[in-house]
Amino acid sequence: MDWKLVATAFSAVFIAELGDKTNLATMALAGGNTSKWSVFVGASLALIATTALGVLAGGLVSRFVPELWIHRGAGVMFIVIGLFYLLGK
Repeated sequence: MDWKLVATAFSAVFIAELGDKTNLATMALAGGNTSKWSVFVGASLALIATTALGVLAGGLVSRFVPELWIHRGAGVMFIVIGLFYLLGK
């Protein structure tokens, strides 16, 4: 197992998830319910499922698209999303 890659993936997802809408929704669910473990398990399973989809999609796309273009495409998408946030759309 590539522990450097594990740490990089963990750091990227951890930082990206802090304070986003999903994290705030999880806080609201935990605050409004007595079963904190149910909220934790449900939110964890959802993150695992979306991460699995991302890994599978990334593996499939990488068969047909060179890694350089995947990086460029991801960079463009992040810029576009950032512009949408800046412009308030």
